[in-house]
Amino acid sequence: MTLRAPSRGRRSFSHDFIGRALRRRFFFRVVEQLSFEKPQRWAYTRGMGETAISSRVEAAPSNSTVRFHLHVNGEERTLQVDPRTSLLDALREHLALTGSKKGCDQGQCGACTVHINNRRELACLSLAIAHQGDQITTIEGLAGEEKLHPMQSAFVECDSFQCGYCTPGQIMSAVAMLEEAAQTIPSHVTPAVSRPPGLQELSLEEIRERMSGNICRCGAYPNIVEAIQQVQKAKEGGR
Repeated sequence: MTLRAPSRGRRSFSHDFIGRALRRRFFFRVVEQLSFEKPQRWAYTRGMGETAISSRVEAAPSNSTVRFHLHVNGEERTLQVDPRTSLLDALREHLALTGSKKGCDQGQCGACTVHINNRRELACLSLAIAHQGDQITTIEGLAGEEKLHPMQSAFVECDSFQCGYCTPGQIMSAVAMLEEAAQTIPSHVTPAVSRPPGLQELSLEEIRERMSGNICRCGAYPNIVEAIQQVQKAKEGGR
């Protein structure tokens, strides 16, 4: 006896059609239940060989905001924001301090580096409300009103930037990195953790490792290292 595979006749086609229709109806019902309002518009767009569904759903306004104070660049600033607001968004969107950049929003590029209590931190990975009472310094408050910070001047002299998007984070990280070296804080490439290099013994390998958390997509790394070494030598001469 010969076994034959069942043919996909009219009944099989109708079952598939009904199944797809039911799944599509279930999908739309789930979307409507998860949304505060029903989708106002569904648009089917075709691009790059793939079909995409784009929706515009207006969520109900949220009034769950809190009021707190932050010490930023030597001034006390008052905020009334959602408690889930990141420090980066608070600085950029609510305090108009746009020097700190949002590059990845995942803590991988270092463009949002700021100083918190004289230590470098990533503003995109920290909640603003968690830093009440802390001293926060952004690129806007690094230098005085009339003179650039030595690291800023070195970046200009050594042509250490191209597009400039990562530059604020690079400068903030470089300043804090030299302070860490002056405090003999070891890095991943320090041969003997019990005897970390000081500011004078900071090698090229140490500088590269300590700045590895800051990405420059333009590839200006040699000039960035040159600027850091210039400030390093100036600090050594002043000691």
